[in-house]
Amino acid sequence: MAIDRWLLEQHQSGKHPSTLRFYTWSPSAISLGYHQRQYPESWQNLTWQGHKLDLVRRPTGGRAVLHQGDLTYAVITSGITGNRLQVYEKICEFLIQGWRSLGVQLRYGTEGRGYIHNPNCFGTATSADLVLPDGTKLIGSAQLRRGGTILQHGSMRLEPDTELFAQVFGAESFTTGQLPQNLSGENIIVALVAAASDYFDVQIEFQPLSSSEWEEILAHQP
Repeated sequence: MAIDRWLLEQHQSGKHPSTLRFYTWSPSAISLGYHQRQYPESWQNLTWQGHKLDLVRRPTGGRAVLHQGDLTYAVITSGITGNRLQVYEKICEFLIQGWRSLGVQLRYGTEGRGYIHNPNCFGTATSADLVLPDGTKLIGSAQLRRGGTILQHGSMRLEPDTELFAQVFGAESFTTGQLPQNLSGENIIVALVAAASDYFDVQIEFQPLSSSEWEEILAHQP
């Protein structure tokens, strides 16, 4: 997520174009919303498959997200107008279109802001989140805006481990919806990149970070 924050700063200063990223987490981790100060002390000592779960803070708001069996997306861009919810919807449309091409219908959640009392991001689905037809939340997103520059990233919960999720949030918090079988992360990324290219009407170039960019990102770690 330090990369997301760095890309936001680079785009804001005119040094980097709009960017679409996808990534997974190793080791698994819990990310806390920027303003989230309260969380169970036990989270600091959790392990998964012999590795300690990282506990990191996002540059964006929202509640805690368990990053295990999920795929994270990030959009860094500018020039999108409207209030926060309108911007969410304008960015999320490529997710809706991409998942539809994979045979998965998504709609926006309907819950209000009561989620602030729930430490689990996937425990509720607000109007900025995307849910399956049965109401199960598939994608939770968060946003950071600096002037006209926007970072929106989110977690797509694909293959969560039931026991780990229950260990973090409690067994009663776990719900999962049905996704098509044999749907790999690579297939999902290909579909979402195609949808983003079509929806935003852009030519997407695949470009890894250079060694000098990595050095700059690491040097700016908080």
